[in-house]
Amino acid sequence: MSMTQHAGPAVTSPPAPGPKETDGRTSERPLALRLLARPEVGVFLGAAAVYVFFLIAAPPVRDGASMANILYGSSTIGIMALPVALLMIGGEFDLSAGVAVITSALTASMLSYQLTANVWVGVIAALLVSLGIGFLNGWLVVKTGLPSFLVTLGSFLILQGVNLAVTKLVTGNVATDDISDMSGFGQAKKVFASSFDVGGVQVKITIVWWLVFAAVATWVLLRTRYGNWIFAVGGNKDSARAVGVPVAFTKISLYMLVGFGAWFVGMHQLFSFNTVQSGEGVGQELIYISAAVIGGCLLTGGAGSAIGPVFGAFMFGMVQQGIVYAGWNPDWFKSFLGVMLLGAVLINLWVQRTATRR
Repeated sequence: MSMTQHAGPAVTSPPAPGPKETDGRTSERPLALRLLARPEVGVFLGAAAVYVFFLIAAPPVRDGASMANILYGSSTIGIMALPVALLMIGGEFDLSAGVAVITSALTASMLSYQLTANVWVGVIAALLVSLGIGFLNGWLVVKTGLPSFLVTLGSFLILQGVNLAVTKLVTGNVATDDISDMSGFGQAKKVFASSFDVGGVQVKITIVWWLVFAAVATWVLLRTRYGNWIFAVGGNKDSARAVGVPVAFTKISLYMLVGFGAWFVGMHQLFSFNTVQSGEGVGQELIYISAAVIGGCLLTGGAGSAIGPVFGAFMFGMVQQGIVYAGWNPDWFKSFLGVMLLGAVLINLWVQRTATRR
């Protein structure tokens, strides 16, 4: 008799669960690292560091009136830094932004005074001129394919010369005439250069406008199709065009947005001081661009936010006024500003690298 052994069914147990294999793309990153990866977080930490530094080094900064002055200085930079930042996210930048502010103010002042008209005539004309300068810059960049550096450098030199030559030709001086007694001046001043009281502290209206513009810019960037177009043309304009993004419209409109910002700041300057010096504005374009870069906007385009430049502008305002409140020699202002900004950029860079290390 043969014995046949039947092998019983193999009993297999399910494999013990081991560590999950991930390729690094699907694993969820810690919340802290995800926050650090945001472009505005690094500059926020840098701005906080500068703020704390001056709180310690300059006791007057702790006063409410001093902080109102700091925010006011920040707002006049920040209002222009916002459209400049959007333009940079769209892959371009504008070197004529600083002198365009003065061009707008000169236009409004001289037209109002020479025509003996209501100042709102000059204000509207200045808006059209500013938008026209922005359109021309954008159109030249789009149609010629030249780098925005060359196009806007040309605009910068042209506007600088026009500001001085036309002002001397019309007024016989390097400054415009006082328009404070003209019709409509009081209304325009309320819109562009008024103040209001908060707890006994005078707050400039530009701070409110700055925050409103920042909120609108953030909404446009993150919630609208136009915001997607800005990121798309800044990332790769050929790819953007291939998927139907109107590249020319987006870039030209961004330059016109810079023109709008120049008009608004120019009107603030005019109705704050009643007259305008034709030689002002030179160098301010670097401040606006620096605030945007420190705020996390890449010079190569395609990345950035509207909130980052708000903190970048605050850093400039903080350093500018903080040196005065600290009682330091103002001759060192530029050097100190450079050191502080370089430090802030390094902090920003360290935060970004830490956030993307894993």
